[in-house]
Amino acid sequence: MYFTGLAIFVACLGLFGLASFTAERRQKEISVRKILGSSVFKLVELLSKETMRWVLFANIIAWPIAWYGMRQWLQQFAYRTEIRLWVFFASGIIALMIAFITVSYQSIKTAITNPVHNLRDE
Repeated sequence: MYFTGLAIFVACLGLFGLASFTAERRQKEISVRKILGSSVFKLVELLSKETMRWVLFANIIAWPIAWYGMRQWLQQFAYRTEIRLWVFFASGIIALMIAFITVSYQSIKTAITNPVHNLRDE
């Protein structure tokens, strides 16, 4: 259980670094959008959408592999249980929530910065 928590924490650090890099790379675009009247919610959506797609794509790839592996492993036991579909959906939703919380912090921080500071050199 401790190593699971550690693995999730390290994954969140990597995701935070990726979100920070993406926000830094798109700072001028975000500043121009903010000057033209875009809301903080739309900017957070813009920055989070790409990451959420990748997390959803990773879940879709992982679900059949996990189902097959668990099915093979559970067949070795005398008392078997069925793998329910809701477990995969619940894990996907939890992964999306963790990723959104991690990415949204950096997105909100970037969206509320003063655009003048980013466009001063232009």
